[in-house]
Amino acid sequence: MNGFLFLLQKKSLIKKAAEESAEKTLSIYDLIMDGGLGGQIIMAVLFILLVVAVFIYFERLFAIKAASKVDKNFMNQIRDNVLRGNLDGARMLCTQESKSSTARLIEKGISRIGKPLEDINTAIENAGRLEIYRLEKNVSILATISGVAPMIGFLGTVIGMILSIFEIANAGGSIDIKSMADGLYTAMTTTVGGLVVGIIAYIAYNHLVVKTNKVVYQMEAQSVDFLDLLNEPV
Repeated sequence: MNGFLFLLQKKSLIKKAAEESAEKTLSIYDLIMDGGLGGQIIMAVLFILLVVAVFIYFERLFAIKAASKVDKNFMNQIRDNVLRGNLDGARMLCTQESKSSTARLIEKGISRIGKPLEDINTAIENAGRLEIYRLEKNVSILATISGVAPMIGFLGTVIGMILSIFEIANAGGSIDIKSMADGLYTAMTTTVGGLVVGIIAYIAYNHLVVKTNKVVYQMEAQSVDFLDLLNEPV
């Protein structure tokens, strides 16, 4: 009989331990929902910023890749057409590569052939500034998100701590752990959320900057080659 009671007690303890272990396991959704209205609003804002950052990253990445693509023989074909005086053929080549920043830059220079070299150089430089502006469109928003997201998360931390302190101050000698936990959930989840969004936006921003710089260097190299071509003796 004693052995049977011992087994029942043992099973009861195991069941209780399993229930306690299950209670300690929280999903991300539970953490957000337990953080109160303030935490939910902040997490919603962070989620929107994350969606915006991801959209801008992929939109700009595809645009930059398209702008960097140009035929390997592009400049050789331009050289042959210009030296033969076939400017229409050279423009046609640029039109075929119209998605490329380099091609648009060279096309601007071809349209100025016959004018002083300084004017051609100025036209190419102005066109280059416009191309860089197109490449960097909305990229600054990523930089802003990378700085703002952690600050919004920290705001949630402050709100959560205020809620916890408020519950302690109004506990009247008996602290409600559940009410305190809500404030702590707000503090911790918003901090983590803000850091995650900020890190993703920061990495995305720097990656796009590197990609943009490569396209800019490509434009500069091709522009120099084009100007050297105009300086060659006929």
